[in-house]
Amino acid sequence: MEEIKNTEEIIETKEEKPKKKIKHKKDKLVDELKLRICELEGEVASLKNEYARAYADTENMKRRLNAEFETNKKYRIQSFALEILPVLDNCERALEHETSDEEYKKGVEMIYQQLMQALENEGVKKLEPLNELFDANYHQAIMSEKVEDVEPGIVIEVFQNGYVLKDRILRAAMVKVSE
Repeated sequence: MEEIKNTEEIIETKEEKPKKKIKHKKDKLVDELKLRICELEGEVASLKNEYARAYADTENMKRRLNAEFETNKKYRIQSFALEILPVLDNCERALEHETSDEEYKKGVEMIYQQLMQALENEGVKKLEPLNELFDANYHQAIMSEKVEDVEPGIVIEVFQNGYVLKDRILRAAMVKVSE
């Protein structure tokens, strides 16, 4: 019987060795998989971070482009208006001169009014600086003169009208200012 016991011990020992090897291989594989999971989680986190940055960059670019588009839309008429201002000046000069031909004068006045209305519809406004306090942002003083009963710094004559487009100066008014 002792032999049988020894044989059973040998069998148990032989069975334990493969189990230990399998358990060791299994533990090693689990460790490798855990390591790989950690690596992949790191890659996922990195990719999520890259995605978030790219998304934020895209959103910022969208905002910048929309703002630029709105600005361009707001001031789209600027270059055209600058080219029309000399035409308005010439209409004003023609209206200032006396003429015996009332039909001619009426025609020039109608053209002037239509041009002004078209520009006003697009946000262009004529500055009216006469008798106003001089403002270097809107006026260009080309002369000054001492005038009694007028405070210093008041616009007393307008040589060339100024214009603004919404909140932007197209052309400063050329004026004479009291001293």
